[in-house]
Amino acid sequence: MPANARPLSPHLSIYRWQIQMVTSILHRATGIALAVGTILLVVALLALASGPDAYANVTAFCGSWLGLLLLVGWTWSLAYHLLNGVRHLWQDLGHGYLPAQFVRNGWIVSIGSVLLTGLVWACVFAQRGGA
Repeated sequence: MPANARPLSPHLSIYRWQIQMVTSILHRATGIALAVGTILLVVALLALASGPDAYANVTAFCGSWLGLLLLVGWTWSLAYHLLNGVRHLWQDLGHGYLPAQFVRNGWIVSIGSVLLTGLVWACVFAQRGGA
């Protein structure tokens, strides 16, 4: 069979986006974001061990708009990955496989992660940034 006559795998342009696709993709993406974001945590711990000047540099970066954006994104990644992991555990127990339940739980995880992130950062800012 010639190479150009072979059937092609279905492409994303064929499928209509559904919450099931989004939850699967976001779970993988947030796992990667958590792994990469841990670098900032390691840098902060190394700076803390290195002395007050190094730690001041890290806290200054974390207080900048870019640092806050990264921290809020990391917080959302943690919230989403946590809630979606709980959803996966629930499914491992045999629950939530009906299409309507799967869609509902996907939306609960997606909206819940945004609400949980907002709650965490509201507490952070209520404490004046932890200072």
